[in-house]
Amino acid sequence: MKQWLDYIPLIAFLVTFKTLGIFPATGALIISTTALYGYLYFKEGRLEKNHKIVLVVTLVFGGLTLALHDETFIKWKAPIVNWALALFFLGSHFIGDKLAIERLMGHAVVLPPGVWKGMNLSWVVFFAALGAANLYVAFNHPSIWVDFKVFGSLGLTFAFVIAQMAIISRYLPPEADGAGKE
Repeated sequence: MKQWLDYIPLIAFLVTFKTLGIFPATGALIISTTALYGYLYFKEGRLEKNHKIVLVVTLVFGGLTLALHDETFIKWKAPIVNWALALFFLGSHFIGDKLAIERLMGHAVVLPPGVWKGMNLSWVVFFAALGAANLYVAFNHPSIWVDFKVFGSLGLTFAFVIAQMAIISRYLPPEADGAGKE
């Protein structure tokens, strides 16, 4: 459920962009992101690293967009966030005792070390490519940029997660015959 909360600022941005334009949408993004992560911090006493990245990048690039009245800055937000996440996943190969993907999913599934490594690297490539795609669309196809940012990125992420689930499913123990049947 908590993962779906992360889409509230994106929806606020989309709706405001479609009705009022880029600068009010940027304000809505800043306010909704700050409110959401403030709520999560209050509720849980901490923010996850990806939330900290999103919050800081939103405040910096959104703030620059509004202060300088230049939409270029907000167009850089999605690529920067995606590339920061790619670096986070990549960095976990060199820092810490577990890969980022294992930290996120290790409580739910047990996988061989080589599978964790492959999955983690695939997230690196995914986030790097998604950042590049967002950047390309923002500056080469500005008329569809917001739609791509919302629906394209979401669809690509959903498809990627399904592919990851297919990989994981090969390592899940088979259900015992008759388990769950009445």
